[in-house]
Amino acid sequence: MGLLNRKGGAGRGGVTAPPPPIQQAEALSGALPPLLVEAMQVAATVAQGLHGRRRAGTGETFWQYRRYEAGDRPQSIDWRRSARADPVFVRELEWEAAQTIWLWSDASGSMDYASARGLPRKGERAALLALALAVILDRGGERFALLDADPHRMQPPGGARLALRRLADALARPPTVPGYPSGSTVPRHAHVVLFGDFLAPLEETAALVRGLVARGAKGLLVQVLDPVEEAFPFQGRVRFEGLEAEGGLLLDRAEDLRAAYVERLRDHRAALDALARSADWRLMTHHTDQPPGATLMTLYQTLAGGRLPRAW
Repeated sequence: MGLLNRKGGAGRGGVTAPPPPIQQAEALSGALPPLLVEAMQVAATVAQGLHGRRRAGTGETFWQYRRYEAGDRPQSIDWRRSARADPVFVRELEWEAAQTIWLWSDASGSMDYASARGLPRKGERAALLALALAVILDRGGERFALLDADPHRMQPPGGARLALRRLADALARPPTVPGYPSGSTVPRHAHVVLFGDFLAPLEETAALVRGLVARGAKGLLVQVLDPVEEAFPFQGRVRFEGLEAEGGLLLDRAEDLRAAYVERLRDHRAALDALARSADWRLMTHHTDQPPGATLMTLYQTLAGGRLPRAW
């Protein structure tokens, strides 16, 4: 006897009929990582106000040969050309790298902070913005890829639901190698969007940007901060604990430090902005008490509107 459903009747060959499309969609969304579901919701809130930037061409036109460099994919090696000389050569396609946006989300200890129960941690918001941007890029026909300090964690550029799910899974996992990624891990002429608080010593951020610029990369720095980190509203006796093994600091009158702290943060951001400008990049700031959609729209319009020079 075939398997009977509650409405009577049997599936052909003893197999129940597939569930209705709505149930299939519900089952699919239920299996998606929560971060991806939230990113899709954020992307949907801004998608109607955006114009796609789908571009003609797939980047399959030959551009040039160049010598193999650390970080290049083995699949890009041209073995025929390399067989004619000692150096190993790779075959570059015309603006192939320019058709991929490389995304990095800071997952260091300083990002594990939220000043209030109703606010997301900085790392959670950075990952959400990165993934929501990938959703919108995918809808516009762009490819995206994860930039990571661990080259083995990086994935080939891609698009569509599977690539989004892989990106969501990677962003949800703790990093295997802490700190900034290396500029050598991205292809030449890559486009990068970096999400983090960028509160590390300026020299470290400068080394990251210069390493990427040395490979012809164009990019954006998106500084994600908790509102308390801007206002420093603390008063009285307060003990501060470092999130990256810096130790603790006990202040009897925290308000006495406010003016100096605010000035130092302002100077640090000005230095970050100068660093970005010197590289023909751009610095943006997002606070975790702001809706992510507003920043996402500004971010995407920056990419699509050509406000970044050259290939953006």
